[in-house]
Amino acid sequence: MAVLRLFIHLIALLALLFPAMAEAYDVLIIQSSRNAAYEDALTGFRSVHRTSERLIVMSDYSEVDVVRIVREDQPRLVLAVGDSALKAARMVRHIPVVSMMALRAAELRSSAANITGIDMQINPRAYLSLCRSMKARKVGVVYHPAKSGAYIRKARMEAEQMGIELILREVRLPKGTPTQLASLSGKVDALWMLPDPFAVTRETVEAYFRFAQSEKIPVISFAAPYLGMGAAAVIEANRVIMGKQTAELAFSLLNGASVSATPVIPPRAASLKSNHSILKNLGLRLPKTDSALTSLQE
Repeated sequence: MAVLRLFIHLIALLALLFPAMAEAYDVLIIQSSRNAAYEDALTGFRSVHRTSERLIVMSDYSEVDVVRIVREDQPRLVLAVGDSALKAARMVRHIPVVSMMALRAAELRSSAANITGIDMQINPRAYLSLCRSMKARKVGVVYHPAKSGAYIRKARMEAEQMGIELILREVRLPKGTPTQLASLSGKVDALWMLPDPFAVTRETVEAYFRFAQSEKIPVISFAAPYLGMGAAAVIEANRVIMGKQTAELAFSLLNGASVSATPVIPPRAASLKSNHSILKNLGLRLPKTDSALTSLQE
């Protein structure tokens, strides 16, 4: 069995090192890692149209030179799945790079007109409606102004219409997040985590839940894994539908649409999920949970 696994790994390595061995294809898929969320999104992507493809999972190799692979294989489009994949593909310039399940697509688009895809940021109205259902009127948000400033401006306009005050704290480096969270003590009745690559990192995420526990307030987040860490509720993009939406975008580009005229677009649908024990401990109840949220682009 060990010999068989070694043989399979050797074949995969040879395919990466000598791409000319592979047949021509339309879509080069660069996937950050072997992750169930990415697989769900790819299932949705492949369900719309099937086209010739090559899949490279970056975590299987010590290094992946996407520019070289594109130059030698000459695919018509790169699909980058996850942040690491998008980072590796961002130097490809002469063909469309379509982002899926990555946080930085909109940011990188500003410096590379060939990058487009589906954003991870859901319409702030959905989160603010959830805050209102929890009777939260002062909501704390930590964010990086360059990464999330445009989103925050939209959120503030929505919040004003809904009678919610956003108590904002800016961070320039991730290490500033715990201090900014501490400055919200006694000032907020809910905490809203954004998919901001500076405000929410592996090093800072626990600070959100420690703060919320000490303040006895709910955390509203953007991804289901945070429920197990202490979030009261999350609204996350529906991964399969995001995959289908990405496929529609990708195939429009393959059929001749201009990538420079195709902006990064928000996800079409999302799901609301909750941690019932956290809600119970906080004395909160949501009218509907584990349900689909639609029309998020309106």
